[in-house]
Amino acid sequence: MSTHVEPRMLEAYAAGDVDAAHAFSIEAHVVECADCQSTISQAVSPARLARVWSDVEDRLDAPRAGPVEAVLTRIGVPGHLARLLAATPSLTLSWLAAVIVVLACGVLLAQQGERGLLVFLCVAALLPLAGVAAAFGRGLDPVYELAVAAPLSSVRLLLIRAAAVLSVTIALAGAAALTLPGLGWSAAAWLLPSLGLTVTSLALCTYVAPLTAFGTVSTAWIAVVLFGALASQDRLAAFGMGAQATFVLLACCATVVLVLRHDHLELGRTL
Repeated sequence: MSTHVEPRMLEAYAAGDVDAAHAFSIEAHVVECADCQSTISQAVSPARLARVWSDVEDRLDAPRAGPVEAVLTRIGVPGHLARLLAATPSLTLSWLAAVIVVLACGVLLAQQGERGLLVFLCVAALLPLAGVAAAFGRGLDPVYELAVAAPLSSVRLLLIRAAAVLSVTIALAGAAALTLPGLGWSAAAWLLPSLGLTVTSLALCTYVAPLTAFGTVSTAWIAVVLFGALASQDRLAAFGMGAQATFVLLACCATVVLVLRHDHLELGRTL
């Protein structure tokens, strides 16, 4: 092969009848040679060219599964549902990384004493609530229109998203709690408040807009924590046994409301 590729070799390449070594050499030459490009363009059949171009378009246009979607698919979640879940703002890697940073800061504060532990417990209880709120946010959801048009109940989708976000965030907060100093019952004191607050927010979403519901519950929670810390000698009063029982009762009542009024969670109605 001196100046140009022999015509018979170009024809063989166009027909796919050359080995990998010859194909590599021909491709390296044709890229720089206009004459050979012209010759090979006449040798390739229109049908094969159309088929190759179609394959290229399919590869370029096909959406690639992200890490979250890949994990969901691997554990058995159907492909269409995995894609909708993976698009949930509070299941993206950036959100999860932010949650980890916040929890790490909370753990560092908890090392400084009871006041820091109070901050950690308060934040750990709010993080699942914040994640679910982001999952319900119309302005934050990149596939909102797709979710509305999806061939499944929007109520089911919202609750599945909420459950997924809640599970992941609780798992991260639980892992962070295991690193607290003097590990005891207080390491898990945020769990029941977190569940109670989240379910209460979802129930409240059947009456008011999600932003109002989540904002109201979050504000009330912070007020309760501050009041409990200031009004008693125990800074962790909002996480005591009596408070834990209250949150269990609150979660049960909110669940009943959510079951009875779940139709009001429809995307087009409250978001």
